[in-house]
Amino acid sequence: MISRRALLAGAAAAGAVGFAPSALGRVPASVDTLPKSAPVRRLALSAAEMEMPLLGPGKPVTKGFCAYNGTPFLTLRAPVGTRLMVDFENRLPDLTTVHWHGVRVPYLSDGVSPLTQAPIPAGSTFTYNVPLPDPGFYFFHPHCDETGQVGRGLVGLLVVDDPAEAKLGFDAEHFIVVKDWRLDEKDGRWLEMFTDEGASTAGTFGTVRATNGSIVPPRVEAPAYGDVRLRVIVADSTRTIDFGCETEDAAIIAIDGQALTPLPLSKLPNEIWRMGPAMRIDVHVRMPGPGEEVKVYDYRTAEPYLLTTLVGVDKGRKKTAFRPKALPPAKVPLPDVKRASHIDYLVQTAAGPIVSGDPLPPDDPLAKALIASACVGSKTFWAINRNSWGAGADLRLPPPLATLKDGASYVVSITNVTKHVHPMHLHGHVFRVLSSSKKKDIPPYLADTVMTEPNETVEIAFRAASGDWVFHCHILEHMDSGLMGWIRVV
Repeated sequence: MISRRALLAGAAAAGAVGFAPSALGRVPASVDTLPKSAPVRRLALSAAEMEMPLLGPGKPVTKGFCAYNGTPFLTLRAPVGTRLMVDFENRLPDLTTVHWHGVRVPYLSDGVSPLTQAPIPAGSTFTYNVPLPDPGFYFFHPHCDETGQVGRGLVGLLVVDDPAEAKLGFDAEHFIVVKDWRLDEKDGRWLEMFTDEGASTAGTFGTVRATNGSIVPPRVEAPAYGDVRLRVIVADSTRTIDFGCETEDAAIIAIDGQALTPLPLSKLPNEIWRMGPAMRIDVHVRMPGPGEEVKVYDYRTAEPYLLTTLVGVDKGRKKTAFRPKALPPAKVPLPDVKRASHIDYLVQTAAGPIVSGDPLPPDDPLAKALIASACVGSKTFWAINRNSWGAGADLRLPPPLATLKDGASYVVSITNVTKHVHPMHLHGHVFRVLSSSKKKDIPPYLADTVMTEPNETVEIAFRAASGDWVFHCHILEHMDSGLMGWIRVV
């Protein structure tokens, strides 16, 4: 188990001379989510640049692609209940951190500067304590210069396996990573990832669409009449998709890694599930007969965009009725909705840097903390309750949106009064999506990121966990231009 002293040593090794929250007085307790006796797996992780043929064979290669351990979309797997001790080395030329998206880590390993650590300079290291208390599909990515580094590929996948799921008997598993590239299509050079026009509207989109890093959609063989588990993630900085399959034998069995009662796609409005950046689903697909195909599409385009084709291969199976497989129920801390306190958050545009909340007490460790300019955008366009995260020349950390009580339950109404979608993510928690003013046909479900449409109010509920946690839009330019705040739980 990583100690408080080890965390401070990691911060010092990373050159964190300006700010180390755990060393500066009153801060929330950093609570572990696994017992000290949990089995430990030590991992070496690095981030570095490399060359990649993103435009396809025979085309110019792209320099400056970012990857973990030299592997595009590196996938880590571990059994539930394992503690990962991750020795991270920054081999990039720029500052970075690692955020473990959707994983209930102690907040001092959450990877958010300046709340939990200083950004890690080039050539430096940091050790992350990553307990894995919940099975499911998660991922990890930087939380500094996120638009630029994720835009250039710096995303890793994390699967936490539950031994109880083995008896479900899936015949195949396939990942669908939706991630576009913003490239000059003549010479493969990167284009600007952050633009004022994009940041202030729907985001700056890629110029080259891709699935699993390739401009050629995958074709995947699976046993005819067999069962395939698709793990789908939108790893893009901007794009929202309408996920759908050309079959009625498909059902969502998990959202953001959390099990739910199987939800047939055929029962959803327009038979699609809308997903924005950072959102994940697990889908059970029953394969058709030998030689037949199931095409998986993004329908949120003028012409449906093919993500993957599943091809049935004769393995001597017989056709049977499709019954979606139910995963073991999630065991995350659940809120007591009847006794919950209520909070209202307004997602809105901003004419410039705005801070309307009460400042932190002068003796608070974060009272004078500054946001590294390399970690945010150059302009402020967005706010939550009239509070904007620092950007441009105004790099002051805003006051917390709220101070909550550890273990207490809260219902949060998120109202989007802008003209654009905002997938809203809360760090350190799994929340229950209770209701939507527009999506009346969707049952409550667990998630860590929820889509809010223009002029929509979504209600979520969670049980607060000790720490300093950010709450932000996962369209990365929106986050980098103000659409992020933080809550303190004590």
